[in-house]
Amino acid sequence: MTELSIDTASALASVALSRRGEVIAASTWRCERNHTVELLPAIERLFADASASKSDLRAIFVSIGPGMYTGLRVGVATAQGLARAPGLPLVGVGRLELDAYPHASFAGGVVAVHRAGRGDLAWATYRGGPWRELTAPRLTKADELADSVRGPTLVAGEIDDELAALLAGRAEITEPATVGRAVALADLGHARLEAGAAHEPALVAPVYLRPPAIGPQKQ
Repeated sequence: MTELSIDTASALASVALSRRGEVIAASTWRCERNHTVELLPAIERLFADASASKSDLRAIFVSIGPGMYTGLRVGVATAQGLARAPGLPLVGVGRLELDAYPHASFAGGVVAVHRAGRGDLAWATYRGGPWRELTAPRLTKADELADSVRGPTLVAGEIDDELAALLAGRAEITEPATVGRAVALADLGHARLEAGAAHEPALVAPVYLRPPAIGPQKQ
């Protein structure tokens, strides 16, 4: 029995197949804004490469953001569709938590961050032993994030020159990730599944920290 993990929260998309959280096949690719046409073929290739069948799925895990509006909608809707017909449990996990989770062994707070446009950063803080959220996802400017750093801190994710300069001497900074979030999602998703945190597919929704820039146009 396998689990499918889907992350389309950013231009670096990824999918993975796992058994009890242990990844058996994974794919990461630069998707930009083509999630609508690239996600399902990537999933089909993943199953083919692993010689696996959708009939063997026992659960689906999906990244729920925050992140790219279109990418998140495509990923969540695809996960809902794949889970609904066979009645599979669906687990949603936040994008920032997935960026932080590979650093769970760090002896201090782990801040995950990504650029959110308009000069804002989306970020949240986590810590291991046991793994938990310390600061909920939020939008602020770079200086506000830097001012919030207290004690040993590791910062992971999308770190530009401005933020790196503000964090100098305050926190450790990781190299940009090259492995997709679907690998961390497989592990965290399985743990949430075992803890009874799965949901009816229709109840899993993308997380946005800012309303979409759509709606009636001003005259």
